[in-house]
Amino acid sequence: MRQRRIPCLLMRGGTSKAACFLAQDLPADPTARDRVLLAVMGSPDTRQIDGLGGADPLTSKVAIVSASSRDDADVDYLFAQVNVDRPSVDYGQNCGNILAAVGPFAVERGLVAAGRECTTVRIFMHNSGQIAEATFATPGGEVDYDGELRIDGVPGTAGEIALTFNDIAGSSCGALLPTGQPRDRFDGIDVTCIDNGMPVILVRAADVNRSGYESRDELDNDSELKQRLESIRLQAGPRMNLGDVSQRTVPKVTLLAEARYGGAISSRTFIPHRCHASIGVLGAVSVASACLIPGSVADGLARTSDAPQQRLSVEHPSGEFSVLLQRSGDNPLAGCGLLRTARAIFAGEVLIPAAIWPFSKE
Repeated sequence: MRQRRIPCLLMRGGTSKAACFLAQDLPADPTARDRVLLAVMGSPDTRQIDGLGGADPLTSKVAIVSASSRDDADVDYLFAQVNVDRPSVDYGQNCGNILAAVGPFAVERGLVAAGRECTTVRIFMHNSGQIAEATFATPGGEVDYDGELRIDGVPGTAGEIALTFNDIAGSSCGALLPTGQPRDRFDGIDVTCIDNGMPVILVRAADVNRSGYESRDELDNDSELKQRLESIRLQAGPRMNLGDVSQRTVPKVTLLAEARYGGAISSRTFIPHRCHASIGVLGAVSVASACLIPGSVADGLARTSDAPQQRLSVEHPSGEFSVLLQRSGDNPLAGCGLLRTARAIFAGEVLIPAAIWPFSKE
């Protein structure tokens, strides 16, 4: 049987990579769509040898974009995390890295007309119901991916994409501190459960007898630690209004330690069972936000100031991620922003077996 061809633009967004689709080019039925996305990525298979996936959660991602009918948005963005070794697709979170690719994708696919010098795309993040704005250079009406911005985890430099968020607190859990307090205790370990764009459970590395400076490989091979963190995650999930999270990739768990290279805090993040090579965009926002919350497990570890606007550097295994946080009066988290880069890598058609998505009979 012949294969089915689906228009696809493969893009890097931040430190991740995604197959990007127009919603109209995928099945409307969610179950059928998941089957297609699993086939596109080559899951379940630890190598993802039969698809576009790169055998890593960072490269097994999908962006589904469509023109928006909302007055406050230009496009709708649905993010899908395709599990590498399990036949499941998770829509329970945003991805801020891939968000950086959505604006350029919208211009590339004609959903938004490019400005003569720069373009701002208002993006409705379907996973969380929030709005983000992406601003990037479009000289002559075309996306310019070249530039001088360097981000850790990506070789070379590229054009900057400014992402701003007005109200992402509680985007998945309903509140910035979904348990109602800055500190909880599970299995005798103090944690902070926070959601400022990404649900994250923060744990002081010292409280689980680790330094917090271990390499990604060391932590991936630390089965005893991973079992302890998963026990905490499974208990915290319902308390964070996420229900049973045993089959979900959220909440993430992040180990914290004092910064070593001049930043605000050092981090090691699990997504959820493998240590992240860096840290996700919205995960970094949640971690940085906790640094400003009195009583959190980051309180006393993080280097912060009383300035109304702060740039907090979250160190991670492959560098750092800087988050801009805005205070306003008694509100420590009035707004946030960050800079990322993106690049279109390949434009064409991805092929899947026709049996996965049969052709309609005419």
